Amino acid sequence: MDTTTPSLRSTAAAVVLVLAAAVAVVAVAPAPAQAASCAGFTNRAGMTNKVIRIGNASDLSGPVPNLYRDAQLATKAYVAYFNSARTICGRKLALTSVDTRTDDATNLSAYRTLCTQTFASVGSMSLYDGGGAGATQSCRLPDLRVTAATNARNACTTCFSVNAVRAGEAPNSVPDYFVAQRPAAVQKAAMVYLNLPALAARAITLQKVASARGYSFLSTQAIDIADFSYGPYVTKLKNDGVRAVQFVGPYQQTVRWAQAMQTANFTPDVFLVEPGSYVPGYASAGGSAVQNSVVPINFVPLSANQAELNLYRSWLAKVSPGATPTPTGLFAWSAAKLFTSQAISLGGKLSRASLNARLRTVTAWTGGGLHPPMQVGTKHVSPCTRLLALKSGRWVSIGGTSYRCTGVTTAP
Repeated sequence: MDTTTPSLRSTAAAVVLVLAAAVAVVAVAPAPAQAASCAGFTNRAGMTNKVIRIGNASDLSGPVPNLYRDAQLATKAYVAYFNSARTICGRKLALTSVDTRTDDATNLSAYRTLCTQTFASVGSMSLYDGGGAGATQSCRLPDLRVTAATNARNACTTCFSVNAVRAGEAPNSVPDYFVAQRPAAVQKAAMVYLNLPALAARAITLQKVASARGYSFLSTQAIDIADFSYGPYVTKLKNDGVRAVQFVGPYQQTVRWAQAMQTANFTPDVFLVEPGSYVPGYASAGGSAVQNSVVPINFVPLSANQAELNLYRSWLAKVSPGATPTPTGLFAWSAAKLFTSQAISLGGKLSRASLNARLRTVTAWTGGGLHPPMQVGTKHVSPCTRLLALKSGRWVSIGGTSYRCTGVTTAP
C-alpha cells in the first residue's frame, strides 16, 4: 500500500505536507531547458547586466498567519538552486518578496511595487489576489503563480497559474469516486465552508459539480471566520441525517469542525477536506477527531523519491532549515521552473510581451513530473486527481495510487 507519513513540524501555511524522512535521498537535476541565442538581449524593467529580478507576492500575515509563506520559501529555494549553476543570458535571478496580508488593498499595493521593480511575478499565492489583478495587467507584468484564487486574477491576461483554474470548473474524478463507492451517503450530503470570498466561490463550484455528477445536498453552510462555535451547525447536520460532509477552509478551521463533530457524536460516512489539511498540524491537533478524513491531491505525494521533488526538498532545506515541501510550495517551485525554462528558450527575445505570449501556448506543463499536465495558457482545470485518507495518523492512498482522470464539469 502506498502511504505518506507526515513527520515534521507544522507551519501555519494553508497547505503543507511533511515527509517521512528517515532516509536521505539524492537530488538529481532534470535536463535543463534548451537555450536560445542571447543576441539582441535588451535590459528592461527589473533587469541589469547582472540580474533579472522577479517578485513573489504572497499572504504572510492576516487572519491566518503565514498562510502562504511556503509559496515564498519555495520560490526562494528555486532561485538559489537556479543561481547555483545557471543564468539567463548571463544574468542570475534576484527575488523581491512582498507580503499581501490577505487583503485586497495590500495586494494592489504589492503589484504596483512589482510592476516597477521586477520583470515578472513568480510563485505567488494570495486569497485576495483580485485586488492587484488590474494593476498587473495594466503594466503587462507576467504573473506566473501557484493558482488564481479569484475570477479577477484568472481573467487577467498576463496572469497564469501552474495549478490551472477556471471559474465554475472542477474535476469529475472526486465526486465520481464517492458516487461509485458511497452511493447512499452522497444522497445526503452537506457543503460547509469558511465564509471568505475565494473559499465561498470554490465551495459553490464544488457543490454544483458534485450535484451534476450524482450528489444530493441536504445542507449548505457558510461559517464566518470569527465564529468559534461550530456545535450548532454540526447538530443541525446530524439532525438532518447528513451522511457526507465536505469542508472547504484552512486546516485550522477544519480541525475545529472535526472536533465539533466528535463532540456531537456525529460520524459521517464521508468527510472530504481540502488539500490544506494534508499537514502534520492537522493530524496532531485533530487526533482521533480527524481520522478517516479524505483529501484529494493533484500532485505527486510529497514523500515520493522523484527527481524534481528531491530538488525542491533539498534546496528548501538549504534556504529554510527545518521547512518541508508542501502542495503550495510544490506549485510555486513549478512556476519558477516554468519561468526560467521559457525565459531561457526566448534568449535575446525575452521581454514581458514575449514571455506572456509564450505562456499562452503552454498546455501540458508537468513541472518536471511534480503534477499532471496543466493547461497553463488556456486556464482549464486538470481532470486528474487521486485520493488519500487519514488512517491511524497516516495518509494512505484510496482508490488506487495513480491519477484518476475522468474529465471536467462546468458548474451549471
